[in-house]
Amino acid sequence: MTITYETVEAGDLRIAYERSGVLGGPAVVLLHGFPYDPRCFDGVVRLLAAQGADVVVPYLRGFGPTRFLDDRTMRSGQQAALAADLAALITALGLDRPVVGGFDWGGRAATVTAMLHPEFVSGLVSVDGYNVHDIAAGTEPIAPERERRLWYNYYLHSERGRRGLTENRAAFARLLWEEWSPNWTFSDEAFAATAVSFDNPDFVEVAVHSYRHRFQLVPGDPAYARDEEIIATFPQILVPTIAISALDDGLRGPKPTSEHRKRFPNLVEDVRLHVGHNPPQEAPEEFAAAVARLLFSA
Repeated sequence: MTITYETVEAGDLRIAYERSGVLGGPAVVLLHGFPYDPRCFDGVVRLLAAQGADVVVPYLRGFGPTRFLDDRTMRSGQQAALAADLAALITALGLDRPVVGGFDWGGRAATVTAMLHPEFVSGLVSVDGYNVHDIAAGTEPIAPERERRLWYNYYLHSERGRRGLTENRAAFARLLWEEWSPNWTFSDEAFAATAVSFDNPDFVEVAVHSYRHRFQLVPGDPAYARDEEIIATFPQILVPTIAISALDDGLRGPKPTSEHRKRFPNLVEDVRLHVGHNPPQEAPEEFAAAVARLLFSA
């Protein structure tokens, strides 16, 4: 498998991405979460590329070599910004209605893009299904056990948390990997291969904005105000969708299949796996099979 590393100007960013497989083949864009990077898709990419897919895996804003084009642009981590980046990447690369998929931040980018721009995508693979923030409910308390799992959110609400992430990015990320995937044993080498992506100069600012915006503690980028208004109405997503439910996720429990069906009228399958928060790296064969089902269904 040959992987090429390239960059493209798309929207507010010069997006770094890895591309492999067959140019002109059925296209898929795979998007990582926080705090991960494209290494989480290495096993998935190998499997899809071998089947003739054109596989694009970008570094999200604030990660790896991806950079903002203008120093004056808000370092927003809000969901509408992540979706705008994906839509801009699809356009910049001239991809013909790719399947989009991911988890955590990346799953949110894919889900919101399928919501706002269904004409851009042919299918969606989303860990946790309808991975959309209910910002209006962000100030409402939840059960104490669930609140405890969100400690990292509340930590980043403070300036101490901002400094802590700045000074301890790798240790912070490793702790989240361990908590969120309690049954996954990853090597020091696997973690180190990803941790270099946290050295991006915008990593902290984008993360802090993301975890503050979703709790209404800071405003979003005005450029995405209209998109956020649409997202807040929680429209159904009509493109063919496969939800992946991570049964052993240490951050959140799986949603029932019935909830997925309400959000996705064209739900193809709810793949329920005994994995943690990072299904593509923990179960690459199953994740790749879900993508392939949509990618090669025509």
